[in-house]
Amino acid sequence: MTSPLLGEFLGTMILILLGDGVVAGVLLKRSKAEGSGWIVITAGWAFAVMAGVFTAIACGGEGHLNPAVTLGLAVRAGSYAKSIPFFVAQLFGAIAGATLVWLQYLPHWRETPDVGAKLACFCTAPAIRSFLPNLISEIIATFVLVFVGGSILSLRVFASGPAPGLGVYLIASLVWGIGLSLGGTTGYAINPARDLGPRIAHAALPIAGKGASDWSYAPVPIIGPLLGGTLGGLLLRLLNI
Repeated sequence: MTSPLLGEFLGTMILILLGDGVVAGVLLKRSKAEGSGWIVITAGWAFAVMAGVFTAIACGGEGHLNPAVTLGLAVRAGSYAKSIPFFVAQLFGAIAGATLVWLQYLPHWRETPDVGAKLACFCTAPAIRSFLPNLISEIIATFVLVFVGGSILSLRVFASGPAPGLGVYLIASLVWGIGLSLGGTTGYAINPARDLGPRIAHAALPIAGKGASDWSYAPVPIIGPLLGGTLGGLLLRLLNI
């Protein structure tokens, strides 16, 4: 009963459930994790990537969980047949994961007066709002994700390097590093589905006391990661990695 699309759907669902879940735990009032900070959030997202990738692969997917990764790898391979179906599965998986976060923290939304904190449990927002710098931040961070991730999983590395299965842990560590080093500007969406799916869920769900879903910023975490993923894939192809 497994399939590539089911794997991408379920893997992305787990990614968002654990990733947005750690943000909710840190930001929402009367959570036991309230106020635990950026290190906890970046670590939680790294573990979310690990869990999501393993889930996707076990269920028949490839563990992309991210349209920017799917696009970057398609550019590297010169084959785009999987791109649109994977994008759709990833987006719906992200919506499902965000819905589960809402259910998990159901009593805490009413306890939290800050509408910005509630939105941050679903999608990203910049520390300093400026379109071009925000876009550049997402391009750079996603380029690192795709190019370094492709390098980690390359045949050159695995020929004499990590044992099979270790790559997933290394990719999770890479995401942790991106969050710590590059995430302070925009919240490192680095994944159009990760941002758009939960933003749609925020707009649709009856979240107690929620504000607007900040659609004016939404193009940045979609366009930036897709451009960054494309650049990463192009360099991987150019260098034959």
